[in-house]
Amino acid sequence: MIIDGSDVDATSAYKLLIGSILPRAVAWVSTVSTDGVANLAPISFFTAVGRKPPMVSISLQPRSDGVTLKDTFVNIRDTGEFVTNLAVLPLADQLHRSAHEFDSEVDEFTALDLAKAPSEVVRPPRIKEAPIAFECVVNRIIPVGDLHDHVVWGEVVRFHIRDDLYLERGRIDTAALPVVGRLAAEYTVVDNVFTTPLDDDVLKSFQDRRASRLDGRATGWSPIDTDAWSPSGATAARGKE
Repeated sequence: MIIDGSDVDATSAYKLLIGSILPRAVAWVSTVSTDGVANLAPISFFTAVGRKPPMVSISLQPRSDGVTLKDTFVNIRDTGEFVTNLAVLPLADQLHRSAHEFDSEVDEFTALDLAKAPSEVVRPPRIKEAPIAFECVVNRIIPVGDLHDHVVWGEVVRFHIRDDLYLERGRIDTAALPVVGRLAAEYTVVDNVFTTPLDDDVLKSFQDRRASRLDGRATGWSPIDTDAWSPSGATAARGKE
């Protein structure tokens, strides 16, 4: 199948991107509005973009209506600050529920029963249970296209690493982290590690293997086929991302 990028609409392009860029790291972004209301949102268009200064980027689409800017973006634009918290399996349900479109006046830490931890430099709190968090200040905001998408570059001004994860020479014990990643509209957990080369028997065993489901749903099921899904990363069923 060959698809001309100029021939597909935004929804179709989004499906192709999220179904092909796998797995995607999830930035669980905490922000605070100018009125002091705390917000949370899982952003899977997320990566590192610089070393000195340390820099990350997140890309945000509008709400599920395709027009209204998400509270996460509005807060970042208006305050110039945000925190990225590492998404791990014990917090996966709260991570997912934070994509629901809550009203802007709702403190999502309270709504999701998550404890706050104070940041050192920025106003938004960290998620206390998150093993790693980055305090960020905005470096630049880049509009993308004409559908209200934006890329935010943030300079990491403080790294918060749980003590037991910080090893000699500044290495992080990645194998101790049940990290959650994004697969299209679903999730995956990082639960194995390897270096190459691998034995041929191992490679053959993966040749026709499908990923196992941890939730007991039928093979081939996807949230994309449900009414709650939207091509924005937001879940329209409740009231805000």
